[in-house]
Amino acid sequence: MATSLKSLSAHSSKNVQDISDKTFGIIVSEWNEDVTEALYSGAYQTLIENGAKKENIIRKNVPGSFELTLAAQWLAQEESIDAVICLGCVIQGETKHFDFICDAVAHGITNVSLKYNKPVIFGVLTPNTQQQAMDRAGGKHGNKGDEAAITAVKMLGF
Repeated sequence: MATSLKSLSAHSSKNVQDISDKTFGIIVSEWNEDVTEALYSGAYQTLIENGAKKENIIRKNVPGSFELTLAAQWLAQEESIDAVICLGCVIQGETKHFDFICDAVAHGITNVSLKYNKPVIFGVLTPNTQQQAMDRAGGKHGNKGDEAAITAVKMLGF
């Protein structure tokens, strides 16, 4: 959780191992594209800075956050993929749609990770406002994409 005391981009180097031979799938929701592109930039850059090779980072786009789970399953079932990072943004609206989508995506991503026994990372913002999303996509609270990427790296070193 990002607060004025903790940035999403800050992380320790504990459990960070050589990832030069690892392949990462990054799935990016097209909904709230200005936010999700910033999340992707953060995740991609964090992987590169930690030793991932450009050719070992596979990007796939999906229409919205709900579709992240099926796309994650498709990538996770590939033996060549070591970890999957799911990036999306669901902003609270006036209806319960937000609750249903967030719940389904969180459970779906968890289930894919357990089914394929590999890291499938929840890099989905669930803010109340567009500004809160931007604050967590490279703004004053760091970048959830950075956090998602380093989580994948650390889980591979578990």
